Amino acid sequence: MTDHAVVIAGGGPTGLMLAGELALAGVDVAIVERRDSQDLPGSRAGGLQSRTIEVLDQRGIADRFLSDGQAAQVQSFGGTPLDISDFPTRHNHGLGLWQNHIERILAGWVGELDVPIHRGREVTGFAQGDTGVDVKLTYGQSLRTQYLVGCDGGRSLIRKAAGIEFPGWDPSTSSLIAEVEMAEEPELGIRRDALGTHGIGKVEYEIRDGEIVFGDTGPVRVMVTEDHVGSSEPTLQDLSERLVAVYGTDYGLHTATWISRFTDMTRQAASYRKGRVLLAGDAAHVHYPVGGHGLNIGVQDAVNLGWKLAQVVNGTSPESLLDTYHAERHPVAARVLRTTMAQTALMRPDDRIEALRDTVSELLSMDEPRRRFAAMMSGLDIHYDLGERHPLLGRRMPDLDLVTADGPVRVFTLLHDARPVLLNLGEPGGLDITPWADRVQLVEAEIRRRVGDSGVRRRERSRRLVDPARRTCRLGWRRHGRRASRGADDLVRSADCGVAARPARSPAGARAKEWPPRHERHSEGSQRRE
Repeated sequence: MTDHAVVIAGGGPTGLMLAGELALAGVDVAIVERRDSQDLPGSRAGGLQSRTIEVLDQRGIADRFLSDGQAAQVQSFGGTPLDISDFPTRHNHGLGLWQNHIERILAGWVGELDVPIHRGREVTGFAQGDTGVDVKLTYGQSLRTQYLVGCDGGRSLIRKAAGIEFPGWDPSTSSLIAEVEMAEEPELGIRRDALGTHGIGKVEYEIRDGEIVFGDTGPVRVMVTEDHVGSSEPTLQDLSERLVAVYGTDYGLHTATWISRFTDMTRQAASYRKGRVLLAGDAAHVHYPVGGHGLNIGVQDAVNLGWKLAQVVNGTSPESLLDTYHAERHPVAARVLRTTMAQTALMRPDDRIEALRDTVSELLSMDEPRRRFAAMMSGLDIHYDLGERHPLLGRRMPDLDLVTADGPVRVFTLLHDARPVLLNLGEPGGLDITPWADRVQLVEAEIRRRVGDSGVRRRERSRRLVDPARRTCRLGWRRHGRRASRGADDLVRSADCGVAARPARSPAGARAKEWPPRHERHSEGSQRRE
């Protein structure tokens, strides 16, 4: 029996990201993956949201994805495009990149970190006790681990074996999706009719001036809505019949690299943790794929869980820290489930729904609704509920340009090693981190330029941080009549990116709760306290 501190079931994007996070923290982690190689038949899902690109940037690997993909405005709600090009983030766009490439790049990164992957194996069962988990694999093999994480998809064996409930809504519609070869040139683009929404495109494409231009050759990607909810394993004949029903022909369909069925089944694990077993990604939540949230929130689940699990395994934090993973990430996925259900309703083929869709589109053409929904759909408005002590607590840390004693540096560059950073933007030498020095990096800096600023770069003491939906957000730090306190109230902390920032002293008369107003505190962030 082989021992590992953490075993991850599933080597998709979520499992790979989690393995990388744990490896950076020095945790002995291993992946169990049923596929014999990282190769994925077909292109599968595609696309990264702005927030996910930021997360990858925090680990110094975003450029690997950006160089292989195509930056574009990919956000929409119910079919209405949402532009985020004016949002103050370095990555004010999404990225067109198929899942097989996303997995290849993540697997390369994980390989550099020497994470072992037990390929051609599946978890068949497990038994957990007070000190660890005995994991049974195919072919009679087994592993011993302190913690087991299920990243094994919507049909998760880990979730079922752990006895974690998966409440939600049964499917009301289903679609076939496939990557195929056709003898004839098909009708490319989106088609809506009384049966639903359908689409045909090419796997190879370019984005020119915001428009998708398909390649002349290569595999064809097909999506057709079924006239009833399907449940059996789809076949080439099933796909041919649906194409004929929608388009009047199957365009000489003769070969499929892969065929799959997806539905609008919407479910979420009642708990993301049961003892020493945890869930992430599709194992914790499934929904209709509109908006491309699944892969993205799975990767973000992994980042939130990764540092916490590492802290516990390394003996830095108590096991109760793992409970904050559910507390912070469960509401995020719950909202995604609600928004995907809303969009599914807007896509139904009905004249009344068409009128509603037009009304929603008109509302989203206005700036404030556009900002609110675009921040939500891009993942930039995530806000963990960590209390009311500071208006930025629980929000996302922007990638500020800083000036330090060693020269200019970006905030995200400080996070490449996944080590917590205490960022002092106030009085130099005013913080003593001796008790934490073995695990926290103290950086004293001034802000050189705020993300989203235009014009000449300038050095300045921090007085504002960026809020993606409202452009800027006053730090709102506490006012002190004497030299600034060294207490916890002076720190603005960020959970998923590992930053704690102590701002400069507030201007006279500033009060913490004036900005943003309570009803406007919907905007992005992930800053937390210890």
